[in-house]
Amino acid sequence: MTPAARPPAARFPHERFPHEQFSGDSARQPHRRLTKPGVGGHPGVGGGEGGLGVEGVRVEYRGVAAVDGVSLTVGVGEVVAVLGASGCGKSSLLRAVVGLEPLAAGTVRWDGADLAGVPVHRRGFGLMFQDGQLFPHRDVAGNVAFGLQMAHVRRAERARRVAELLELVGLAGFGGRAIASLSGGEQQRVTLARALAPAPQLLLLDEPLSALDRSLRERLAADVRAALVATGTTALFVTHDHDEAFAVADRVAVLAAGRLLQVAAPAELWRAPASREVAEFLGYEAFVRLAGAPPVLASALRRALGAAGAHAPRSTVVAAAPGAFVVADGAASGRVAAVAFRRGRTELAVDVDGAGRVTAVAPGPGSWRAGDVVALAVDPHRLALVPAGPAGPAGPAGPAGPAEPAGPAEHDAQGPELRARVAGG
Repeated sequence: MTPAARPPAARFPHERFPHEQFSGDSARQPHRRLTKPGVGGHPGVGGGEGGLGVEGVRVEYRGVAAVDGVSLTVGVGEVVAVLGASGCGKSSLLRAVVGLEPLAAGTVRWDGADLAGVPVHRRGFGLMFQDGQLFPHRDVAGNVAFGLQMAHVRRAERARRVAELLELVGLAGFGGRAIASLSGGEQQRVTLARALAPAPQLLLLDEPLSALDRSLRERLAADVRAALVATGTTALFVTHDHDEAFAVADRVAVLAAGRLLQVAAPAELWRAPASREVAEFLGYEAFVRLAGAPPVLASALRRALGAAGAHAPRSTVVAAAPGAFVVADGAASGRVAAVAFRRGRTELAVDVDGAGRVTAVAPGPGSWRAGDVVALAVDPHRLALVPAGPAGPAGPAGPAGPAEPAGPAEHDAQGPELRARVAGG
């Protein structure tokens, strides 16, 4: 298996890439649809407009489900991230899509055609791995051109395509460099260019940035997003890193124990987690049921939530993320347990009656000490309303919006209607 699954011989499209999108703000830009080569050679599998459809997929290892009834769609030109903790089944799902794992149940479709029986190398899908798997005996240009050579693309066309892609990923002029002379981030840029070179119908990225340090991951996540948008590539991106998923994807699918919990655009996922399990995974640290909260805290939370808080039933659970409480004049208060200074702001571990220990923030350094009582305001952008009960698995979600989980919690009185008020308020 090559690092990017190669399509059979096909004429390569002569599109031009909008390079300016790479250096600018590419977040959520409209996709430019570019002509893609079809897989060719296999009836019913080709370059239509349907994209990827995963329906009720189950993957088992020795009778134990690693992926359990997952349904998901990825529209043409869309980037979807599968986000979950280690061991949740993310990579197993990706391997099932590409054809490297047999399905115990369910179907994988491209443009509506069932891919059962279609071998890996005939699906026209590309793969990008964490370790890159670059060829050390080839220079940068030779690595990027590998899939094009396998597809019998003409030499002049290969050279043009390699030059375009190296410019797109910020490595113009690097074609003659040895792989060993590159930094880790530069090697991952070469890996991305190589994966994009054959214009795969679908690019699957398996934790491609996880081996890099955090600051480099953050920069490269934005660059990966820009490159995928610039080329109009349909992509399924697997990661355990929340910020990475939010930076790269149009929609994020949260996976836990092989089950899909929620699919939504990044902002919607953060604003309206479908369950406490999703909220906890996203990093929300305190959960306050208004009915049992001290009146001062309940009132502060309601005021911060605006119209949604004013109309929220007493059974509503408010989730607070780190930083939801701000050291400032406010109705709430708490006792400082610990203080830490982090890159331009102070974080205080504060015990708040009715909320437990929370992470409060204050601008700049301060003189707070353990045992001090501090007044707290509430940042509404770091609050969410979550269903009171457990949520069921998410159903299939298309590009138009988030999935509607099938569990009963989505139909609680404070469910979709209340969260809609939050989104609008």
